[in-house]
Amino acid sequence: MPCLRSYLSSVFLLILLNSAVRAQTHSFQLIQTFRIGSPGGWDYIATGPDNKLYVSHGTHVVILDKKKGDSVGVIPNTPGVHGIAFCEALGKGYTSNGRTNSVSVFEIRTGRVLNQIPTGQNPDAILFEPFTRTIVTCNGRSHDLSVIDPATEQVIATIFLDGKPETAVSDEAGRLFVNIEDKNEITVVDMVHKSILANWSLAPGDGPTGLAIDRKNKRLFAGCDKWLMVMDAGTGNILAKLPIADGCDGVVFDSRLKDIFASCGEGLLTVVHESSPSSFQVIANVPTRRSARTLAIDEKEHRIFLPAAEMEKGGMGEKLRSLPGTFEVLVVAKRKH
Repeated sequence: MPCLRSYLSSVFLLILLNSAVRAQTHSFQLIQTFRIGSPGGWDYIATGPDNKLYVSHGTHVVILDKKKGDSVGVIPNTPGVHGIAFCEALGKGYTSNGRTNSVSVFEIRTGRVLNQIPTGQNPDAILFEPFTRTIVTCNGRSHDLSVIDPATEQVIATIFLDGKPETAVSDEAGRLFVNIEDKNEITVVDMVHKSILANWSLAPGDGPTGLAIDRKNKRLFAGCDKWLMVMDAGTGNILAKLPIADGCDGVVFDSRLKDIFASCGEGLLTVVHESSPSSFQVIANVPTRRSARTLAIDEKEHRIFLPAAEMEKGGMGEKLRSLPGTFEVLVVAKRKH
């Protein structure tokens, strides 16, 4: 009988553990859909300091109420817009315009365009770098970074790279980490001296796109083809690789909940939990929509926003068009029990 009781206890424990894993795996879900509908492509999406959502969309940026999804404004004349960044102290926002090799400066309060700043060729990702208080664009075609002084609205430095920069994150202590998509590397930039410090291999990761950072634990999370690579931001050592879906183009980190989110155009949002600086587990694969490849996070509300549209039928490797009238923003959050 003791052996039987021990066996039954073990079985019961396994059932409880499996139930807990299932509950955790299914704790994230699609909670809202914000319909936009107008035609045009898209790339990045950003949460603004004004409690609004900024969605790149063809030749303009759509501004939405972050909670209701209502349209509250538009930033016009941003051909081939990729990303949006903000300098809250100056009350200004910035868009990277790939087709015109420029950055649009707009007033956050009104959305009114104030200036156009020439950059390198095909500016893609854009960010505010808080340590040097500059705006940085990752220029895909000219393989460099444009560093802009937001006070003077002038390019004050061009940092040349060894390959195509996809996106970048700051450690807020003077270093910038840049995904180099065609070299499968992360380039470390000294933002004070505007120089290259190192090039770190992401192998076996391939085609890095999205990038996020855990500043406290000095961890980088690079979204590659079907893998999320975890790198030590101090040494460049690869610490882990975790399976994600195909077509990743965005990664964000929830610093309070210690969750990493990788959005994949295949139609899944992979959630990885950082239980310690050396331990990472996939805890969810949330169905989204095929084409939902980029994302933004609202860390206060712990919500994820993913622009997407219904696409023509075809394989993942094919260049497909979105169906007219189907553009929308998906909102994913934890299920409330």
